[in-house]
Amino acid sequence: MKKNILPLLISVITIAMIFPAKAQVITKHGDNVSTLDGIMKAYYDVVTVKKGEKVSFERDSLLHIPDAHVGSGYIDKQGKQQFSYMTLKQYHKLADPSLSKEGFDEREIARRVEKFGSIYHVWSTYESRNTHDGPVTERGINSIELFYDGTRFWILGWFYDGERKDNPIPEEYLK
Repeated sequence: MKKNILPLLISVITIAMIFPAKAQVITKHGDNVSTLDGIMKAYYDVVTVKKGEKVSFERDSLLHIPDAHVGSGYIDKQGKQQFSYMTLKQYHKLADPSLSKEGFDEREIARRVEKFGSIYHVWSTYESRNTHDGPVTERGINSIELFYDGTRFWILGWFYDGERKDNPIPEEYLK
């Protein structure tokens, strides 16, 4: 019996040396930023708040590179396409009061990923609600740029546009 254990033990040690386990990177708020799935989960979780709760800018900022910029496309009152572009901090100052007042639940319903080297581009289709079980109030696509430093993902910036009658979500972004 002991003869059989030694080769097995040597095999396990050899495999562990050849394929070392990657350490997970977890932020102080419990977000796993070492995987694409982990940072995408955190990206949506951080803005999901119950009515009366506060969004955590600190938690969100730990997902992003310093001075990250974000934005959105929209149609102004004159019917002209516009784009709003700001720092993450400016976005939180603008958006957090209404998210907290009404409650906000945003979730990913489809994802497309393109990658080259350490740079990732994620097309993330979303649905928004005021409560977890409430009716969908908006759908759209988040365009998210990420950098993987070999240990963890960093959000470089994100931009979104909402679905409208004249801007339906293409079928390939719903799969």
